[in-house]
Amino acid sequence: MQVKTLYAFPPEKHSKYIHTQQNIRYLDDIVMNVHMKIKAWKKLSLLVIAMGFSCVATAQQEPQFTEYMFNRMSYNPGYAGSSGSICATAMYRNQWMGLTLDKPYADAKETGSTPTDILFTFDMPVQFLHGGWGLTFVSDKIGFHDNVEVDLDYAFRMFWGSGNLSAGAEVNLLNSTLDYTYLRGPDDLSGDPSNPVSSSNDPLLQGQTASAFMFDVSVGAYYQVPGKYYVGFSVKNLLGSHSDEIHFSNARTVYAMGGYDYTPSSAPSIRIRPSFLLKTANFSIFQADVSCLVDYRNAVWGGLSYRVQDAFSVLAGVHWWKLRVGVAYDFTTSRLGTFKSNRSNGSLELYLRFCFKVVIPRKPATSYGNTIYLL
Repeated sequence: MQVKTLYAFPPEKHSKYIHTQQNIRYLDDIVMNVHMKIKAWKKLSLLVIAMGFSCVATAQQEPQFTEYMFNRMSYNPGYAGSSGSICATAMYRNQWMGLTLDKPYADAKETGSTPTDILFTFDMPVQFLHGGWGLTFVSDKIGFHDNVEVDLDYAFRMFWGSGNLSAGAEVNLLNSTLDYTYLRGPDDLSGDPSNPVSSSNDPLLQGQTASAFMFDVSVGAYYQVPGKYYVGFSVKNLLGSHSDEIHFSNARTVYAMGGYDYTPSSAPSIRIRPSFLLKTANFSIFQADVSCLVDYRNAVWGGLSYRVQDAFSVLAGVHWWKLRVGVAYDFTTSRLGTFKSNRSNGSLELYLRFCFKVVIPRKPATSYGNTIYLL
């Protein structure tokens, strides 16, 4: 799949890439991976022309996590409260660590952040609401963009068959900031490393920073048989909200997920837990994750995961008391990774989850008797 649209990169570290077909393919690969990486913005109209080559930034997707099986609420609001416990989850992801880029200019300037995500979720069941509610906070940085999102979730749950079925709704509040000072226009590309142009006359690249606040909604359905399997389907960013100020638009993203717990009769202390996550942004970009974890005595786990055309991952973690701690490392298989180009050292992800239950004892049944004798 060829992606014809490219990022607006500054020349200090990227002008060499625009001059050869080989390096253009590297930029194509960056865009295709970023498409599946972070919060959607589709109609960014910043234009950069380098040596007659024009490129326009396009939509991107929700943040991606290798440990998605421990982070289901950020993909599906129907999950809120389904664990039956009060849970807080924190995740950190650093993608394409140490990404190396050429520096053709002597005074090469910082080119922005590689994809970095911080996520926090909180959810709990609420009996009188017949379901549960949740809160998600995401800080997502990529290049010259800094996105902060807060999501509020509610899920209505009912018993259905041997499990329970829930329907969830989510309110999405997003603030996106773009730093124009790092972007370059065609008049920046002088081609002279000793005398780089420091500013652009392009009217789209004037100013320091610009930000926009957007509102959106998401929905999802989630079914689970506790201890056996789960399936879910959700649509994020139904409204496709956008901002003309920073030329930013959310992509409608569809998710399908599922997982299964299998305990061999010959080894009751072991659980094998395969899972999958399918996703598409605007039905134009597709991605699939498949994983399999092995859990021993609900104390330690480890496993493997594969993201099609992107990464092969190793996962491990421990469960102590009410705390779960996990780590995942991605070996990037695309041209951004170690195996094909030695441009990055892969991706690192950390996971922390704390759950507890509050049990309110039922009041004992009371009775009152009053015997009246009638004469």
